Amino acid sequence: MKNVIVACGSGVATSQTVASKVKRILDENNVRANVEAVDIKSLDSYIRSADVYVSITKSNKEYEIPTLNGIAFLTGMGLEEEKQKLIDALK
Repeated sequence: MKNVIVACGSGVATSQTVASKVKRILDENNVRANVEAVDIKSLDSYIRSADVYVSITKSNKEYEIPTLNGIAFLTGMGLEEEKQKLIDALK
């Protein structure tokens, strides 16, 4: 099963909201994946098992997996592009 990590500063409100939207999008597109919200401090321990990272906060690090703009899932601005990247990365 594929894994998606969503990270924000605290791993509580914003990342949970985005993770819920990501999961709904995946379900609607018949893409099976686990979606987990984490705080940015824990990201490095989770990223190893992730297939996609949805970033809500700015990071100086680059990862070897697709990294999506999590703000698009919050605001709707650029959502279609990020949604397509998500689906493509997990198929």
